[in-house]
Amino acid sequence: MMRRVKRESEVKQSSSELSVIQKDASAAESDSVKNFYKTEFEKNCGEMGKSGAVTLSVDSFGLMKDPVTKREETVWVYTFKNTASKVTVKVISYGATILSVEVPDKNDVLQDVVMGFDNMDGYFNPLNPYFGATVGRVANRISNGKFSLDGKDYQVAKNWNNLHHLHGGIVGFDKFNWSGFIDENTVVLSHFSPDGFEGYPGDLLVQVRYELTENDALKINFSATTSKLTPVNLTNHSYFNLGGHDSGSDEIYKHLVSINADKITETDSNSIPTGKLVDVGGTGFDLRSEKPLGIAFKATPLNGYDDNFCVTRYDEDSVTFVARALHPPSGRFLEVYSDQPGVQFYTANFLPDPKDSAGPKLHGKGNGLYEKHGSFCFETQKFPDSVNNVNFPSTILKPGNTYRHVCVYKFGCQKN
Repeated sequence: MMRRVKRESEVKQSSSELSVIQKDASAAESDSVKNFYKTEFEKNCGEMGKSGAVTLSVDSFGLMKDPVTKREETVWVYTFKNTASKVTVKVISYGATILSVEVPDKNDVLQDVVMGFDNMDGYFNPLNPYFGATVGRVANRISNGKFSLDGKDYQVAKNWNNLHHLHGGIVGFDKFNWSGFIDENTVVLSHFSPDGFEGYPGDLLVQVRYELTENDALKINFSATTSKLTPVNLTNHSYFNLGGHDSGSDEIYKHLVSINADKITETDSNSIPTGKLVDVGGTGFDLRSEKPLGIAFKATPLNGYDDNFCVTRYDEDSVTFVARALHPPSGRFLEVYSDQPGVQFYTANFLPDPKDSAGPKLHGKGNGLYEKHGSFCFETQKFPDSVNNVNFPSTILKPGNTYRHVCVYKFGCQKN
């Protein structure tokens, strides 16, 4: 059964609530390397990098056991601080995860705008829906957990409703403590995934670089190399609410969102692509001009989004404007830039439903309650199930080549 795409004429919407936005992108890199995994460092956690107004420090966050070796390891937290703007970003080595992003509002009041947990126990919670994590080896879905490469069939875990593969499997990259070092004002986190793990072919070495710039752009650079032909499709799975991480769906509905996409990938009732690309014009998926989410939701078949938008790009190798979200009450905004052809726009449809009084509850940082439609994700990536759709951008990485992916989350505040 295909999901029916509602036409915009089926939903009342005021044209005064729509406006067109245009944004640009920028990028930069740093070089010098300093390894911090040393005993003296552990005793003297301090400032490790500085670039203008942005400082970088590191400390311990907690302990975990490696899911394979069962060895106990220290999880590190890295803190970027922009002393000029007051924007603060924290990243932990567990899952190469964005822990928090504090952004001031129009009154200079700081608020954390991403969902997460205060300690490792929270991240071990089976209800944790990949908050802030780097997911892979293949993000999003693989139909029936099957694919073929060079005439050989592969079966990976059906960890989504026992039907399909999701976000790298049962023990994906989000479940490991990544190794790290500091490269001037950049945090570099690495993970090695051996041949055959979770059913994937090839030894894969993955690296994620995080950097906060002076203009409050959080730059994420993914890269990977392999020993065998293998699919690779990485993304960051941060859940944003610019009204505050625990401010709930009421504040999400106030957000104005735009996405630079003329098409989406059509999916079936299990969110598996049919292989067709569908024009967004005249549907609830037309977010090319900004719309209030509370109104936009009503024009979607499922009253919410969990869809891959095909980014409109003019140069396949360049970083392009992808999306923008503005929370008018606070003035906070988020802009997303990437070199990837797709972005999965997800509005936390599967978080606990507040209407289900007998259902589970999910508490996050500061004991905040996280519920359905209380946040959104912009997951830059190649299209879902690309490995089974030859007409989609390829996710296949060959030995000798390097997978690369740039994602930029630019934060700011409109004070007027």
